[in-house]
Amino acid sequence: MPKTIPEFDTDPFSRESVMNARAVDDRLRELAPVVKLARENVTMLARYEHVAAGLKDWKSFSSTSRPWHDPNSVRPELLLTDDPPKHTRVRAVVANALSPRALSHMAEAFRRDARSIVHGVRSRDGRTIDAVADITQPFVYKVLPDLIGLPQQGREHMYAFGNMVWATMGPPNELFHEAMENTDAVAAWASQCCNRENLTPGSLGMAMYEAADRGEITPHEANLLVGILLSAAADTTVLTLANTIRAFCEFPDQYQLVRSDRALIRAAFEESLRWDSPSRMAGRVAMKDVEIDGYVISAGERCGLMFAAANRDPRRWEAPDRFDVRRNNRDNLGFGYGVHACVGRVLALLEAEALLGALADSIEHFESAGEPEPWMTTIGHGPSRLPVTAVFAAQ
Repeated sequence: MPKTIPEFDTDPFSRESVMNARAVDDRLRELAPVVKLARENVTMLARYEHVAAGLKDWKSFSSTSRPWHDPNSVRPELLLTDDPPKHTRVRAVVANALSPRALSHMAEAFRRDARSIVHGVRSRDGRTIDAVADITQPFVYKVLPDLIGLPQQGREHMYAFGNMVWATMGPPNELFHEAMENTDAVAAWASQCCNRENLTPGSLGMAMYEAADRGEITPHEANLLVGILLSAAADTTVLTLANTIRAFCEFPDQYQLVRSDRALIRAAFEESLRWDSPSRMAGRVAMKDVEIDGYVISAGERCGLMFAAANRDPRRWEAPDRFDVRRNNRDNLGFGYGVHACVGRVLALLEAEALLGALADSIEHFESAGEPEPWMTTIGHGPSRLPVTAVFAAQ
């Protein structure tokens, strides 16, 4: 007889749980290999071994249906919601446009924008700044829409749009409804800015429509892909860069390692993805009965594969709460795993090299200036405000 799946006694998506997401997710992971959320009727996997295997095995854990799936939501229904063979065809278009060769020409523009952002906070040397509002958000919200080719008008809606998109990944609870309040202008902007006539020639967004011209995807899929690039590549990078700065405050020795060896910049960004992942979970549906350590997940069960908890699993990582830029991060799940691994990895690392490099060039050390304020959305995770002081090197 299969074991009885234990129920978790806490709503992991409540306001209180979101404010303490690390502790809540870790407690769920330690309860059992398979855990049930009775209120949501969702089965959760949070240990590294099982999350990694579930992400890799798309035939058993499919993206085609997920907890709280609403095909009419503001989130574009493509790539994340498809499995092969359709996923393979569409992903190839994005992967080609986001390849190192295709993005190499953007490196200097990213570095220039990063230097400008860092220079802008130099006047506040030694005083409190918000690392999100003053550094990571203005950087990503500049370079990403520039790359996609979005018009300048309406970019002020990017944060609210991202909040709406991430809210759709969790249950329709209080936080969901807050994210959807007074968003008519945001939704209207999102529906228009990704249209072909509004994109800059030669941009990443236009490349999606040019792929449609070649018959590789449909024009409708091209439009959805531009929306995905906008919604998926913005806040995850903002949060991960902010968490990297937070780690530099908590582990100043690691920042000094990065300053002394710029080859560690990418490692610092990837360690930040592991140390405090910007996404708590990925939704899936079990396509067949799956047995895990004596527990059986029945076919048709809606499941949550918990990235963040798995990336802190002490069964896989030594001293998981320590931020270590020299850690072997080859198998961390911050960029996902398997066929749905993050197609924008090259872009995110290029952004990280630009911004973290500019910080290392100019700032001697960071110090915390108060507790971070969490982003109040159920699945996205990270600071919405991060008070720090930055001590600049002499010019």
